[in-house]
Amino acid sequence: MKNYSLSWAWKTFILSICLSILFSMLSQSLFPSLPVFLSLFIILFFIVISVIFDMIGIAVTSTDLENLEKRMGEKGFKTAQKLCLNTDKVSSFCGDVVGDICGILSGAGGVSLVVNLHILNPSVYFLITCLVSSLIAGLTIFGKAVFKRYAVDNCESVVLKIGRILESKFFLIHKTKKDKKEN
Repeated sequence: MKNYSLSWAWKTFILSICLSILFSMLSQSLFPSLPVFLSLFIILFFIVISVIFDMIGIAVTSTDLENLEKRMGEKGFKTAQKLCLNTDKVSSFCGDVVGDICGILSGAGGVSLVVNLHILNPSVYFLITCLVSSLIAGLTIFGKAVFKRYAVDNCESVVLKIGRILESKFFLIHKTKKDKKEN
């Protein structure tokens, strides 16, 4: 294994721990006091984020650089190309770091949701807990299955859209002095 792969793996390890601690602290402090409808919204939010980032990772992995280079003149190309040249890092970050953290947070949200329902009957509590966790898993898997197919079939378009978003004024990525003078 090359040193840069191990270096990236260690950086990902540290990043994952830091993000997990941050999001765990946030979820443990926020989820217990949230109303049921807001808990449902946040759970769905984390599922959607997980699905979107999984789609990005698959699209970057599926993109053929030769096909992407045919779209060189399009906005977002530079960033899209850079993403595709770092497939292992992008895929790992999108699928593993973001995807796994969102999975953990949506699961924590599910637990909090059930606790906030204040169900006193142990049998009903058990059934509701199983149902909520199964629905979260099912929705996540369904969303990823649908958007994986979309990402593979439309990989260059997805990667270019992500490139455009990352090059937007909101993110300001890859702005050279020449680019800044033109804007």
